[in-house]
Amino acid sequence: MKALVKTAPEPGLTLSDRPDPRPGPSEVVVRVKATSLCGTDAHIYNWDEWASSRIHPPRIIGHEMCGEVAEVGAGVSSVAVGDYVAAESHLTCGFCFQCRTGQAHVCKNYRILGIDVDGSFAEYVVLPERVLWKTSREIPPELACVQEPLGNAVHAALVEDLSGQTVLITGCGPTGLFAAAVARVAGAAVIIASDMSDYRLGLAKQLGVDHTLNAKTDSPEAMMATLLDITEGEGVDAALEMSGDPAALHQAFRSVKNGGRVTLFGITTGQVCFDLPNEIIFKGIRVYGVTGRRLFDTWYRLAGLFKAGLDIRPVVTHICPMAEFARGFELIKSGQCGKVVLIP
Repeated sequence: MKALVKTAPEPGLTLSDRPDPRPGPSEVVVRVKATSLCGTDAHIYNWDEWASSRIHPPRIIGHEMCGEVAEVGAGVSSVAVGDYVAAESHLTCGFCFQCRTGQAHVCKNYRILGIDVDGSFAEYVVLPERVLWKTSREIPPELACVQEPLGNAVHAALVEDLSGQTVLITGCGPTGLFAAAVARVAGAAVIIASDMSDYRLGLAKQLGVDHTLNAKTDSPEAMMATLLDITEGEGVDAALEMSGDPAALHQAFRSVKNGGRVTLFGITTGQVCFDLPNEIIFKGIRVYGVTGRRLFDTWYRLAGLFKAGLDIRPVVTHICPMAEFARGFELIKSGQCGKVVLIP
């Protein structure tokens, strides 16, 4: 099969021939129909400090995918050849305290597809039966393959109910855009989004965002004044911080009303200082740190949101043959894209 491989500890990937995988007991081989790029893949492609400390070449990378079951191993009973599936990328141990108490999304011993085991940037991928998610054929491959990152947005947005609430989303990368779409279909009253890119703010408007703020051209004071005007002086009910930018973090805490909540999903590149008394404690707000998706509660909720009319098409802006992977990573670097999907 053809696969994108990190062959050496250096920037780039290599499109090469690899042996077709075979399933072991309780494993399934999936023929990949679509697989999408994410920020983690870009870190590996660029070979930054994190990637060099985490990835051990050779490795087929990629973890967001959908496809059809091509072969099943001994003991597999929940899927059959021909089934249309996506996959949870976190391969949890099943035995730690977190796994045994309904918190498998923060398993202490998890491995990640495309990082610790060979991933989905290939024609075929072998996966444990337990991580497969049967998907409706009504969802085309270019959308079905992004259910994993979309689940991040569902968890971040709906850790508390948003219906009838005012919501601020700081950061309109793909997951922030997904969060806007989720907030819209979940019944948020007013959605405000901020970013430094007019291109991505335009995508946010396509997803139903009511107001956009450009953090590159508008001062923090001007943005705060606009937020207070929109919310009649109260501040927003919920702020979803999806960027990891320190300025956006402070904007999220300043913008939420007393007694509101802040969800933190974006990853900072270093430590960040907070004015704990005035930004958090005296405001009496609730702060949620969100990583990944709740297994598999978020997947079930996501399936229901699709049935309720969740529309993420504007987020998937580019679809490329897998051989044009370099173009996909250049698009991510430029910021002139939403989600980039590769077709093996």
